[in-house]
Amino acid sequence: MPLIDAQDISKVYRLGDIEVRALSGVSLKIGKGEFVAVMGPSGSGKSTFMNILGCLDKPTGGRYLLEDIDVGSLDRDALAGIRNKKIGFVFQGFNLLPRTSALENIELPMLYDGNSARERRQRALEALHSVGLEGRGEHYPSQLSGGQQQRVAIARALVNNAPIILADEPTGNLDSKTSADIMELFVKLNSGSDITIILVTHETDIAAYSKRAVKFLDGSIVSDECKAGS
Repeated sequence: MPLIDAQDISKVYRLGDIEVRALSGVSLKIGKGEFVAVMGPSGSGKSTFMNILGCLDKPTGGRYLLEDIDVGSLDRDALAGIRNKKIGFVFQGFNLLPRTSALENIELPMLYDGNSARERRQRALEALHSVGLEGRGEHYPSQLSGGQQQRVAIARALVNNAPIILADEPTGNLDSKTSADIMELFVKLNSGSDITIILVTHETDIAAYSKRAVKFLDGSIVSDECKAGS
């Protein structure tokens, strides 16, 4: 059973009397522990597809099964639960709260789970350690470099032990060296666990870190290639 099973997914947006077809019959299976780059130019449908995989949007047609659960049948509360428990999000802009310490930012996904303050702090410290930022937990985002802020965001995505990390252009605001450092971290996290990483990027050098590249164009998948040895 695949972890992710998108079946004939379509997405149509209505802008007044105009229909904009963002996805046209997209089918894709992703297994546990894969590292997949989703590529394509602006307007190709890759971000729309990622929003559907992340339960941030629903398809107009087709089915999306996550761990064999038909996501389209779930109500808003159930979708929120899946986003909190099953998916860790990493964004281009980091999305950290500026007046909150690194550790407190990492603790945010656990606030609604009934965990004790001690347990939240312990798990946040472990996540911070896993991204190589020991000793920086009390720093605020403004006191951290861009690469460090993205590491905090990755720790936040890891803290609930979600099986999937969705990373949307995670190196878009970083220089080339820092981008390489962040991608090496993703490789390490993926190789040392069963975490499935799905990365949206338009940069071929960033996609090269993945084990599989899926390319979108005009709302459809035009290629799906696994690297040799993956």
